[in-house]
Amino acid sequence: MPQIAQLAETYSSQVFWLLIIFGLVFLVIGRGMVPKVMDTVAMRDSQIAEDLAAAQAARDLAEQQEEAWRKRENQNRADAHALISAAKAEAAVQAEQKLAAAQKRLDETLVGAEQRIAAARAEAAAEVESIAADAAQDIARRLAGIDVARPNAEAAVKKVLAHG
Repeated sequence: MPQIAQLAETYSSQVFWLLIIFGLVFLVIGRGMVPKVMDTVAMRDSQIAEDLAAAQAARDLAEQQEEAWRKRENQNRADAHALISAAKAEAAVQAEQKLAAAQKRLDETLVGAEQRIAAARAEAAAEVESIAADAAQDIARRLAGIDVARPNAEAAVKKVLAHG
């Protein structure tokens, strides 16, 4: 075959051109394109790292703000509970004062009513004694035909009522 026979004659020129093409490819791609690609990759890596750092900083800031909000919210709740407790205590004191005033008025009314009842009872007892003394005088006059003096009739009625 003639192609194989001429291989020895063209071998050196083919190797020469192969080395020149590989050299050019190395220079164009290896020295020209690869550094640009590596710079782009490095730039993307640094941008990603910066973005991740910024995201972490934002997350830390958000967590700090959330923690501060929670503390404020817990303090507000505690203040609200204290305010409610104070209002309840004040309302209880006011209610107790109102109840004490009402109880005092009721006690005064009760004392007045008891005094009126005692006066009415004494008056009724005196009237009953007077009626009983009149009845005793009348009975003694009608049955025995004797006149009993008013003080004697009253004393006899009092004696009977004291035993009865």
